[in-house]
Amino acid sequence: MPAPSTALLHRVRYLLCDADGNLFPSEEPAFDASVEVTNAFLAAIGSDRRFTAEELRIAATGLNFRTTAQRLAAEAGVPDVDVEPWVAEEKRAVTAHLARTLRPHPPTTAALAALAEHLQLAAVSSSALARLAGCFTATGLDELIPAARRYSAEDSLPTPTSKPDPAVYLHACADLGIAPEAGLAVEDSVPGVRSAVAAGCPTIGNLLFVPAAEQAERAAALTAAGALTIVSSWQELADLILPALTAPDVAGDGSDDEDGALLTTGTAR
Repeated sequence: MPAPSTALLHRVRYLLCDADGNLFPSEEPAFDASVEVTNAFLAAIGSDRRFTAEELRIAATGLNFRTTAQRLAAEAGVPDVDVEPWVAEEKRAVTAHLARTLRPHPPTTAALAALAEHLQLAAVSSSALARLAGCFTATGLDELIPAARRYSAEDSLPTPTSKPDPAVYLHACADLGIAPEAGLAVEDSVPGVRSAVAAGCPTIGNLLFVPAAEQAERAAALTAAGALTIVSSWQELADLILPALTAPDVAGDGSDDEDGALLTTGTAR
């Protein structure tokens, strides 16, 4: 595998990790719980539309429930409906379900620990902080990414939003005291990649928890959205960037006059 641009990787100070479907396999179990609330919401607003958990996952991956509910309400002809009670109920149902069902993923934990020896880790998510807290505890990642370094487009911003809006990445970088180019984002969804890229963060796509049948299509979509390269696991990411992070800064100032891209080539498939 061709090496990344060492000098430009020396500019990176934080690894900005999307959470759901990226740090842990929460997408499928989350939609198992979310679909019940979504269908109850649709019934309450007079819509005949209903989803299976898989249909909802395909339609809403990378988006928070508020954005999905507002879109569904607009499509049903009731754009002014108050979705906030439903947002609260979906948050409660999904958080409880994930806390019960998620388990540690040792290969991910080991790779993140190795990366944490050279970069600070932070989480940048569309999900609510309470949901993230349950997931991080259930998967044993609290020490690697503590609560103070978790950023939620739902709770951390003055006005809740969702990826692909870049607001949550811009907020995270400002709070961490870094320029966006010093935050290397890792995302599994197209809205997530678009959010990070729009904020100015170099971005890598991660297929670890993407269903096998969808990986080729997802890799192409992530690349089209601006991902610089695609990896299949956190260990592959560590193998890709750790040699550069531990190499001497040959330019002496973290600059690279010849290469304008963080990763010149990758493993897009």
